[in-house]
Amino acid sequence: MRKLGIIGGTSWSSTALYYNHINRAVAQRLGGFHSARLVLESVDFADLIALEDANDWDGVAKLNIDAAQRLQAAGAEAC
Repeated sequence: MRKLGIIGGTSWSSTALYYNHINRAVAQRLGGFHSARLVLESVDFADLIALEDANDWDGVAKLNIDAAQRLQAAGAEAC
């Protein structure tokens, strides 16, 4: 199973929901005690909103690119 990378924190509640759904799907598909191999990079939603409010779309892109690069460095094989 490949290691999945997730950028979360753009709403901690939705991040928890994604984590739950992903692991339920893996358990249903593989059975037993299986769960997803994943790494989670959680960004601070307040930082994202501040960038959006300032119309700093380059900053928003950088925030997401940096998060994705950290996932890759942590061994994520799919994002």
